[in-house]
Amino acid sequence: MNKNKKKKTFKDYMWIISVTYLTLGFFNILFGWLGVLCFLIPLIISLTGHGKTYCNTYCGRGQMLDLMGNKLKLSKNRDIPKFLRSKWFRYGFLTFFMAMFVVMLFNTYLVFNGTNNLKEVVKLIWTFKVPWAWTNTSMVTPWVAQFAFGFYSMMLTSTILGIVTMLLYKPKSWCVYCPMGTMTQLISKAKYTNKSNTSCNSCSSCSSKVS
Repeated sequence: MNKNKKKKTFKDYMWIISVTYLTLGFFNILFGWLGVLCFLIPLIISLTGHGKTYCNTYCGRGQMLDLMGNKLKLSKNRDIPKFLRSKWFRYGFLTFFMAMFVVMLFNTYLVFNGTNNLKEVVKLIWTFKVPWAWTNTSMVTPWVAQFAFGFYSMMLTSTILGIVTMLLYKPKSWCVYCPMGTMTQLISKAKYTNKSNTSCNSCSSCSSKVS
């Protein structure tokens, strides 16, 4: 028995949460609402002064991609292209992602006020509409279901992008341009940079780790 082997804790099994979320949403789209936690928790952790702790320790998607790439050997393990690392791409992708989020909220509002009817589709890569009518949403008001469809679409799309970059490059290449990672990094820079523009102590809690 290897005494130096690190004992696993619950933090090593966060990937199960990501897999469970995607599975539950497949059978009942209303579970898409749970994805809001993946949106709020990283921001709360970063705003309370803990930098990118969520990304580096608790992100289930990052763990899932790491397992797929390293344990299952699905990754080509190549360096990610420089343009994906550039701040222009990362900030541009964050802007685009947030714009799509606003569009999703607006579509939910249109269903809420009766302008539009509920659209039971999951939109992949913000383009391809996949019918999702096998789930029963009759127990909630249409706008609640519409939000679930929209948010699950975003979560599934970002997972697909993460898997594609995992296959082509290093396992956690998605973490380099993940919108949530970019947002928490911006928050961290704002919190840890003083008025004289002196940066923080370079503890690396703000930086993305790619393996």
